[in-house]
Amino acid sequence: MGTRYLLVLFLILLVLGFEVQGNPVTPQDEATSLTLLSKMQESLFSYWDTAKTAAENLYKKTYLPSMDEKIRDMYSKSTAAVSTYAGIFTDQVLHLLKGEE
Repeated sequence: MGTRYLLVLFLILLVLGFEVQGNPVTPQDEATSLTLLSKMQESLFSYWDTAKTAAENLYKKTYLPSMDEKIRDMYSKSTAAVSTYAGIFTDQVLHLLKGEE
């Protein structure tokens, strides 16, 4: 269901990105006027910056050193486990492909 909304949003932005060919505009006017796509990009970047700033402020306000330490420990243990199992998997695949020698 989510991919449909993403596809619809993409198609809408694609349609809005095309410039309408109407009355001929002088190059000077064309250079100074902003297109609809650039206005939308500007607006989206503004919203993104506002959301990013709000998220950073929330993170700074609710920062817990003990939780950060637990997350770092969990990350290091999980990466060690993943690398171990990836090595085992690689060894098994190579043994399968090479065969017994």
